[in-house]
Amino acid sequence: MLKSIALAAVASTALAAAAGAADLPRRAPPPVFTPVPVFTWTGFYLGANAGYAFSERDNVRTAGIGALQLNVDRNLRRPSVPLPQDGFTGGGQIGYNFQFTPGSGIVVGVEADAQYTDLQHRRTETIFNPVFNANVLTNSYRTELNYLGTVRGRVGYAFDRVFVYGTGGFAYGDVTQSITFQTGAPVTYAARRSNMETGYAYGGGIEYALPTESFLNVFRASAVTIKGEYIRYDLGSRNLVVANVGPAGTPGIGYISRVSTEGSLARAGINYKFGTY
Repeated sequence: MLKSIALAAVASTALAAAAGAADLPRRAPPPVFTPVPVFTWTGFYLGANAGYAFSERDNVRTAGIGALQLNVDRNLRRPSVPLPQDGFTGGGQIGYNFQFTPGSGIVVGVEADAQYTDLQHRRTETIFNPVFNANVLTNSYRTELNYLGTVRGRVGYAFDRVFVYGTGGFAYGDVTQSITFQTGAPVTYAARRSNMETGYAYGGGIEYALPTESFLNVFRASAVTIKGEYIRYDLGSRNLVVANVGPAGTPGIGYISRVSTEGSLARAGINYKFGTY
């Protein structure tokens, strides 16, 4: 009898424990940790740019050969003529960056760009000084930079999505220059050259990677960047021999005019970066 009572007590205790365990809340699995991706500037990119270009050191300097230096001294052929140029520039770029440490850190890269430049200037002067020459003299000058391209290295520091950099390298451009010195009706002296000139470029800028929610980020991608940049270019100085093309017997053989092709670009750009986040 006692044995039956003991077995019944054990059974009821077990049933009560099982029922109590069923009422306990179940233990939820631990949350899965998803790391937030860290932005990196590493990768290839492609983009476009537009801005403002202007020339520097843009005076044409002229000296006469032999007896014709007198005309320069008398200001019949001016020794220095300013030909300032400014206008719109627009084009595209392609490049590659490598960031040593994701997030913040040193970034190095290389970029090639090419752009149209609205840089041209024509100037014509009419000079009449009968004390030195009884003719009306007409002096015409023209300089033009049709396009400009560069291949540059870039190095700087990234503060997460902000990249500050310096840049420098090779530059090239299509340059046209012409000068005519006219005495009376015929053109007596003329020179013209059109060639691709080479030189160097340097500058700096700041670039920002847009968040996906930015209204400027039409791609809604984490790889869209915008930048502001200043580039100075120097394609060198060239001598033009403004040679006699008029009647024979004119003193000397002409003039030598030195023309420089230097200037700056202030521009904004947008890039799309391929590859990692």
